[in-house]
Amino acid sequence: MPNLENQVILVTGANRGQGKVISKHLASLGARVALGARNVEEAKSVSLEIGDDKSLPLQLDVTKESDWITAVNTIIHTYKKLDVLVNNAGIYIKKPLLDTTTEDFQKLINVNQLSVFMGIKAVAPFMQKQKGGSIINNVSISSFSPINQSAAYAATKAAVTNLSKSAAKELGSKGIRVNMVHPGVIHTEMLDNATSKINWNDTIPLGRVGKPNDIAHAIAFLASDQSSYCNGTEIVVDGGLTLGTDI
Repeated sequence: MPNLENQVILVTGANRGQGKVISKHLASLGARVALGARNVEEAKSVSLEIGDDKSLPLQLDVTKESDWITAVNTIIHTYKKLDVLVNNAGIYIKKPLLDTTTEDFQKLINVNQLSVFMGIKAVAPFMQKQKGGSIINNVSISSFSPINQSAAYAATKAAVTNLSKSAAKELGSKGIRVNMVHPGVIHTEMLDNATSKINWNDTIPLGRVGKPNDIAHAIAFLASDQSSYCNGTEIVVDGGLTLGTDI
């Protein structure tokens, strides 16, 4: 079990879905978790579940650079350090390519792609001063194996993968590791809303849809010293979905 005692970790999109479960799991391993969310009231509710001594709810609209600066400065002021950033916030729009509007694509770029760039830029200077840190980008199997009718979504996730690899090369010498987790089909409200008519269990070799905890465990590993030699690493957590089909 990874030991995250006294680690300070910022999780984006921490108010619901995977982000909420990730935050609670990291706190259970000893971390103090800053809960970044556009809806700070929901983040406060999560903080009550975790405990005030282990969490800090923060207003963080990941598409706003000013929110990033304020959130990171608050963390540094409160805890005097920031060990890990988990870029988890994201949105999914499922539409045929020809029905996808420019506005749809731009919204996906802003939330899924630019936010990761802004997050890395916001935390890296502090991590460099500390001579160490870990950035974990929660991406998607769509970055290399696009789901049908999600071209724009897949494009933003592929961009994050290459951004992550480039950042890992540049920041590694500064003691900052950058790694990725690629979730497959994970049971969240987002999945229910987007693909409620699909029986994913029939397409996954392990015979089940993933759980948010499956992602949380992978992220905890990358946040801990157990992964100290991982940089630019991609962990696929999809039950074997992307291994191919029998058709």
